[in-house]
Amino acid sequence: MHKSRFCSVVIDCNVDDVDAAARFWGAAFGRKVLPADADAGPYRELETDTDELILLVQKVDHPSRVHLDIETDDLEAEVRRLEALGATRVGFVQRWWVMQAPTGQRFCVIQPQRGTLARHANRW
Repeated sequence: MHKSRFCSVVIDCNVDDVDAAARFWGAAFGRKVLPADADAGPYRELETDTDELILLVQKVDHPSRVHLDIETDDLEAEVRRLEALGATRVGFVQRWWVMQAPTGQRFCVIQPQRGTLARHANRW
């Protein structure tokens, strides 16, 4: 048995300045842009409560779009479950899988982002 849940919306921005992109999306959603730490890289996080979805702005090299993340306590089991539903693996990046839904959208399967999956998680 493993657990997973929908955890984040990532706004992929093909821009030179990810901080300006984050300021725009923060203002659009009425959310504060959290200070970037040394490990933030191309990501900026917008403030959300721990029981809300994570909102990220990411600087990318591909066309701008939005993608979704599913977090899980067993990465391989969740990827296999999604493959059984028709998704395909696109590639492993650092610590997560980029997947493609049978409907064409890309999404990521990632490790838990806010502690354990005690709340709102599906058990498989």
